[in-house]
Amino acid sequence: MTAASALFTSVPTTLWIGNKQFPASTDATFDVHNPATGEVLASVADAAAADGATALDVAVASQQGWAATPARKRSEILRRAWELVIERRDEFALLMTLEMGKPLAESQGEVTYGAEFLRWFSEEAVRINGRYTDSPSGTGRILVTKEPVGPTLAITPWNFPLAMGTRKIAPAFAAGCTMIVKPAAETPLTMLLLAEVFRDAGLPDGVLSVLPTTRSADLTTPLLADARLRKLTFTGSTGVGKHLLTLAADRVLRTSMELGGNAPFVVFADADIDAAVDGAMAAKMRNTGEACTAANRIYVDNTVRAEFSEKLTARMAALTLGPGDAEGTQVGPLVSEKQRRAVAALVMDAVNKGADIATGGKSTGEVGYFYQPTVLTGVPADARILAEEVFGPVAAIVGFDGEDEGIAAANDTEFGLAAYLYTHSLDRALRVSKALESGMVGINRGIISDVAAPFGGVKESGLGRESGSEGIEEYLETKYIALT
Repeated sequence: MTAASALFTSVPTTLWIGNKQFPASTDATFDVHNPATGEVLASVADAAAADGATALDVAVASQQGWAATPARKRSEILRRAWELVIERRDEFALLMTLEMGKPLAESQGEVTYGAEFLRWFSEEAVRINGRYTDSPSGTGRILVTKEPVGPTLAITPWNFPLAMGTRKIAPAFAAGCTMIVKPAAETPLTMLLLAEVFRDAGLPDGVLSVLPTTRSADLTTPLLADARLRKLTFTGSTGVGKHLLTLAADRVLRTSMELGGNAPFVVFADADIDAAVDGAMAAKMRNTGEACTAANRIYVDNTVRAEFSEKLTARMAALTLGPGDAEGTQVGPLVSEKQRRAVAALVMDAVNKGADIATGGKSTGEVGYFYQPTVLTGVPADARILAEEVFGPVAAIVGFDGEDEGIAAANDTEFGLAAYLYTHSLDRALRVSKALESGMVGINRGIISDVAAPFGGVKESGLGRESGSEGIEEYLETKYIALT
């Protein structure tokens, strides 16, 4: 038996409710495909509205007991879950590679990153603080406490199937909230395996449910309308996020939204060009470009644009494209044929409007959803690729003259999640960082995500922050108690 076939005999494929595999209310299932080959990996139970109601019943019934569980006990469960994920690193990595296509080395990296949220918030669980002060008016005393928000619905994306789950689950559990997770239909198996890990770590029954589904609206709409649900946390597209916010508004439901991005990567004339190319490769090609923090719009001062473009093109052209579990693969397939068509359409639009393809620009392979690493130069201002999130291995290079023009170009978007800049000047780095309309800024580095730092955006890139010491606040309510 191969490692892959052995893996799929152990991963749950039913719903997960009440800390165990749970039969769906219907016999409906859906297939999970390997994007490198198109083959079916497993058939998974397809949750319906009735299953969501069952999971919420369980979450509500468990909420009071979980909130009353000592913080140290919650911390120990999260710590044990971290240990178990690390112990099962190879299983998680292979599963993610087969589900969504990323190279195995990147999946291994995601296991480390995703597991670290469990360890980080195991430490934050015992540091939930309030305050006690005398009122300045002298009329009494002020006691401020922090209490768990309550039953939470988490909707997670396919591009980081482990880390986007742990980034939500860990702070919720640390705060004392129960949670229902609806994973992406493309990658439900990783989250089901994580649920099994939490059971083995000692998580009490009812605290976590996982509901895979292809009928997202049928499942989530009734949950959002139910007064017993107290929180929604979502990572995904801005369009879907806006729709969910509209539904949440009817109940003034507390929300956290980590939405789309279209990150600018700004290279100033005084930058170390080789370092900037290294950073651009990291910021652009992480996860085959299927990341909300990906550097999509690369703005380069015209005095160094030719050198930068030549070097980036050579690096992109040299990448090895192939199945994520094949030796030597540096770039895997896109997650679906739909995603590949979307990327190809953005490239074609840019070319039709005058952009040049320096390398790549084509779908490839007889099977699987592969698209060549691509560099576009001379991209006109009206090209869709400068306005829309790419989510693929395509870098669009645009020249600019002077600092003010570079900043203006970077800010010319409704998004504001991540931004990157390269310069030798500390003065400029701080000045431009302040001017950039972005929740996160990387200075002379292409990877900025850090478990210990707040993750989130401004403008239409979202609401709230995940990770860091700020992350647990999204799952806590502040209560003021007036004392005489």
